[in-house]
Amino acid sequence: MKCNEAEFLWPDSFQQIPLHDAEFQLICQWLYQAAGIRLAANKKALVTSRLNGRLRELQLPSFRRYYELISNAQDTLAASERQRAIDLLTTNETFFFREDSHFSFIREAVLPRFRGQHLKCWSAASSTGEEAYTLAMVLASHHQGSWQILGTDINAEVIEKAKKGIYPIQRAENIPKHYLHQYCLKGTGDKSLQFKVCRELRSQVEFRHANLQQLPERLGSFDLVLLRNVMIYFDQPSKQRVVANIIRHMNAGGFLLIGHAESLTGVTDKVNLLQPSVYRLGAKL
Repeated sequence: MKCNEAEFLWPDSFQQIPLHDAEFQLICQWLYQAAGIRLAANKKALVTSRLNGRLRELQLPSFRRYYELISNAQDTLAASERQRAIDLLTTNETFFFREDSHFSFIREAVLPRFRGQHLKCWSAASSTGEEAYTLAMVLASHHQGSWQILGTDINAEVIEKAKKGIYPIQRAENIPKHYLHQYCLKGTGDKSLQFKVCRELRSQVEFRHANLQQLPERLGSFDLVLLRNVMIYFDQPSKQRVVANIIRHMNAGGFLLIGHAESLTGVTDKVNLLQPSVYRLGAKL
């Protein structure tokens, strides 16, 4: 059956602008140079859907013209659009207490070594903040000493969300009840489907925009770094560059945790493997 009622037809502005193979390759090359992320060939549909709105809003007739805009490093006006493209093309999948065995390791093996000391932690690909706030709950409950956490991400939009610490109520499902009741506030009224991380935790977690491929020198040095489930988006040279950058900001004896499906084999020899996905810089457990 075909609908012929003209008033219900989609206007031309809703039609997607086609992404040709050569244009897709240009955008892939640009993203790799900008963020070290290698897009697979099967991501063409994702790029098309996520960037079409930008082409329409900027009134650009093709993806080639969009590529010319974001790749023009001399155009300072295009800087915000370059960041917008990175925000749209980077994936930010995370949740509270993801890979919970890592937080058990932190409680049982890391915190005893820093008892009575100031512990500096870094959630290096923090996305919307769930990982950093999970760590904050663990430290607030179990660390016998002072602590602070830095969360960074290449996606500026998710960093702003992380700073607010407000999440849909469904995101609370993985938070153990005692943490949830102690460190989170349930919304009321028109915010009843949301919850917020309490001010006491938020005050000890700082979020900044940062590119792991090009880290600022004054980032600081850390005793515990979480670099989890981000290297799967990098090729080997990008992994080596990112991990080298991370290690430069780690204190001797510091711990580095990566995703359970990831490995540093062939990436660096500067850290010692303690157990799968857990490494230590310059010392064995």
